Amino acid sequence: MTLNDSPSRFAVRSYGCQMNVYDSERMAEALLADGLTQVAEAEADLLVLNTCHIREKAAEKLYSDVGRIAARARRANQPRPMIAVAGCTAQAEGGEIASRSGAVDLVIGPQAYHRLPALVRAHQPGGGVLVDLDMPADPKFGHLPARKRRGASAFLTIQEGCDKFCTFCVVPYTRGGEASRPLADILSEAESLVAGGAIELTLLGQNVNAWADPGDAALTFGALIAAVAAIPGVRRLRYITSHPRDVTEAMILAHRDVPALMPYLHLPVQSGSNRILAAMNRKHGRDEYFDLIRRFRAARPDLAITSDFIVGFPGETEEDFADTLSLVEEVGYAAAFSFKYSPRLGTPAADKPGQLSEAVKTERLVRLQALLASQAQAFNSASVGRECEILIERPGRKPGQWIGKSPWLQSVVVEGAGLRPGTLATVALVWAGPNSLEGRIISVADSLTW
Repeated sequence: MTLNDSPSRFAVRSYGCQMNVYDSERMAEALLADGLTQVAEAEADLLVLNTCHIREKAAEKLYSDVGRIAARARRANQPRPMIAVAGCTAQAEGGEIASRSGAVDLVIGPQAYHRLPALVRAHQPGGGVLVDLDMPADPKFGHLPARKRRGASAFLTIQEGCDKFCTFCVVPYTRGGEASRPLADILSEAESLVAGGAIELTLLGQNVNAWADPGDAALTFGALIAAVAAIPGVRRLRYITSHPRDVTEAMILAHRDVPALMPYLHLPVQSGSNRILAAMNRKHGRDEYFDLIRRFRAARPDLAITSDFIVGFPGETEEDFADTLSLVEEVGYAAAFSFKYSPRLGTPAADKPGQLSEAVKTERLVRLQALLASQAQAFNSASVGRECEILIERPGRKPGQWIGKSPWLQSVVVEGAGLRPGTLATVALVWAGPNSLEGRIISVADSLTW
């Protein structure tokens, strides 16, 4: 491709969360429907960088990656690909990206990516950067093509945006307010995914359990879980990420009453200190969180519970951090994500007094992660001796080795002939490490061909 040619081959690089993975799939489907061919990055004349803005220095990483892409093309004495920056960093840094990087051609926000094919066609070399950061009232989903076959496990976005305005978080500014897709549209997309071979669906949202049908507010998340699980062919159902403030009794009881719903719950708490939770604007305390955990476990005793934690939030004292450690000890997590607080421009916490040093944040993170790692090992070790069904996802590192996911979202390594992605196999769990388990195959239920 020269700079005057329209691209015909594209690749998408995805950063960050599961919703970005979903968005990347949808952008790829839109470009495929527009006649482009998806290829490896090295062969692409259009490269879409679908960015995340949650962590610190997201913009710097973007500029660094763009620079490497341009330098690689120069070294090969080839024209660089057209570069489209999409996602949350695009939304947050849009004008700055256009002015700082001469190697970026398109900037498109997460609510406008259905217009990516039109922007690609409209771009003119030398005409400057095309920027689309609109957050239209008309949702993007109705403008996207039908879902394509993706494999045995598929993501399905049901809700976007956030109205909670946690003081550390950029999501309300980059994704907009909470917006739910209609139940009929979700069921239609789920049916398309199942028709394409998916047997496991993961429902996605910034606050997935804030979902309510736009046309009938009485239809809330618990009812949606039951409706999706009732689709013939849905064997396994998951959801992520939940907010404690949006938990309902129907959602809790779905873990008891819906067989397809896997025994896994990601319920971020961020801190164990009531004082820090108030400063974060979480609008729940540790006692409310403990009560939710108790109710979920009463409904499904074998539930694997995971969470998110931020250490070193402005003003966090050693006593506040001790409260976080005590919360972790009391709950007992199967796994968790933990991070040092990083200021995000434009968020209230970025300007709070009491910003902590990197050394303090690092030391606290090390202590927290040691505790969480011990709990993950304990949870996995307690699984040894269980029999469960795993969904085979990919080959392992050794010949004849395969990796699947347990109902509790653990990676399970097995060996066996005739396995392939999409196989459902009953296994005995025989060994546990902190990050994976080993299983012995007892029987194979079925297998899908891709």
